Amino acid sequence: MAILSDIVTLISGAFLDRKNLPRALISCGVLKAAAALCLLLFRAPGGIFLHHGKGLLYLYFAVLIVVVVFGIVEALVGVWVSSELDGRHAIGKTVLWLSILPLVFVAALGGFSILHRA
Repeated sequence: MAILSDIVTLISGAFLDRKNLPRALISCGVLKAAAALCLLLFRAPGGIFLHHGKGLLYLYFAVLIVVVVFGIVEALVGVWVSSELDGRHAIGKTVLWLSILPLVFVAALGGFSILHRA
């Protein structure tokens, strides 16, 4: 849970000071993509995803793949925003706001606990 606390601190720091925005985007994007990828590769889905048909199982894997791609795009947006912070900070903040939902999804599935054990 320390990783999740650090991510929340980075996000709140980015909204307080625009100079922290690229670092927050890159860090959160890479960590989110890594956590979702670890869930895809090393943890089998359980509970509702297994006992209610194949549709939810496919949805589980599809959402995790989307989170991996979104995390990579978020990190790339952080690099893009860092080159011209004054003109692109609004786009960076919007991407950071949108990244909260995938962050919650990965955290709920236990993705950051996998990273902690690695």
